[in-house]
Amino acid sequence: MAKTKTVWECSQCGERYPKFFGRCDNCGAWNTLTEVVVTPSPKSRPLQRLVPPPSRTNGIPQLALPISQVCSDRHPRLSSGFGEFDRVLGGGIVPGSLVLIGGEPGIGKSTLLLQTAAHLAKSRTILYVSGEESAQQIKLRAERLGVESEQLYLLAETELEAIVAEIQALQPQVAIIDSIQAIFWGQLSSAPGSVSQVRECAGLLMRVAKKLGVALLIVGHVTKDGSLAGPKVLEHLVDTVLYFEGDRFQSHRLLRAVKNRFGAAQEIGVFEMTASGLVEVGNPSQLFLSSRDQVTPGTATIVAWEGTRPLVVEVQALVSPTSYSSPRRTATGIELNRFLQILAVLEKRVGIPLSKYDAYVASAGGIQVAEPAADLGVAVAVAASFRDRQVDPFTVLIGEVGLGGQVRPVAQLEQRLKEASKLGFRHAIIPNSPVLADAGLRLSRVQRLLEALLVALPSSESEAPPCLVAEASYGRTS
Repeated sequence: MAKTKTVWECSQCGERYPKFFGRCDNCGAWNTLTEVVVTPSPKSRPLQRLVPPPSRTNGIPQLALPISQVCSDRHPRLSSGFGEFDRVLGGGIVPGSLVLIGGEPGIGKSTLLLQTAAHLAKSRTILYVSGEESAQQIKLRAERLGVESEQLYLLAETELEAIVAEIQALQPQVAIIDSIQAIFWGQLSSAPGSVSQVRECAGLLMRVAKKLGVALLIVGHVTKDGSLAGPKVLEHLVDTVLYFEGDRFQSHRLLRAVKNRFGAAQEIGVFEMTASGLVEVGNPSQLFLSSRDQVTPGTATIVAWEGTRPLVVEVQALVSPTSYSSPRRTATGIELNRFLQILAVLEKRVGIPLSKYDAYVASAGGIQVAEPAADLGVAVAVAASFRDRQVDPFTVLIGEVGLGGQVRPVAQLEQRLKEASKLGFRHAIIPNSPVLADAGLRLSRVQRLLEALLVALPSSESEAPPCLVAEASYGRTS
């Protein structure tokens, strides 16, 4: 019998050490080493015994098949009951796929999956496995959401062997695991939620799902920095990785696809949390636009591209004199490094002295906008706040700002303009690039950031305070 030994394993990256250290040398995390008892595996046969000589095979494969002989039968996707959920998944739930859903505690992951299970159970057998709640607790939530079905089975279990046996016996079309961090395999001595437990449990569930054709929806915990807890290999094992985002104190929620083997990545679905559960939002662009009748200085409208659809988002900026030696820069919903780059371009290429001012920028609704097409809207919003000027509420700005002050073209420009026209916008400031079709908007094509500022903020110095007009000389620079 092999002797056991004690090692120290990092709960963040899985690196093992012979003794305790305060800091993991592999990932740099502090106080993440936990004591684990391991049993060495028996020695395997030498490689020379496993690999026969080439002369014995004669070029004939033992297990591999030519790609032309591989079965390519396509099974119809399963509708989740939410059009937004199906959009994020790429058209619905694929049989035999693994979908990992992460999010902060209380954001609504279990509510989304329970409502999805109730819709699927109308015509299929569904298994809901809970490792954190009892069956009675799930029943109470189901009654509150109005969920009732004879084909929805509940199992409160944390042991992996029992869960796999139930899946094999019930043969459901969809199984929900809530959550993977609560499941443990008895053959491992580590605690549930550890790196080895999460890795082995996910790997075994994947083999069962692929063999039986069961679609698995797995809930994953997140760390305090917002990333999925457990080893990174968990995200590589599954077919789709979704993040459920939003403020638990706000009503709207965003479901974002970070990885998707069956659809577009970075696709988002928008939901609203109500007393009766989650309700999908039919027109997300209206959610990210505030009332255009109440125009304030420092506000601009952009058209972001998320996944396969455009979203009209309002960007707000605030520029105020700083009280410190180094000004503050804060970005909410906009990438901070991108925001700092835009501020540097405004000061160097346009002449706005932002080094003496604090600068803040935020996207309405809390949506994360990471693409460069938002650069022009952010730059105009900052300049408008500095001059205390108002941008036309029926104008959208689309374009990437280069370090030299030029405005560069962006992808899907025609679709963005059509979405803006559908919502009632009349004017668009875009890069100097051809547009294939008439979107019903008055277009202003610009090549440099200075031109865009002169179009978006026409000179009317009587509207701005004299001190700001004296400092904002960008309209008279070359």
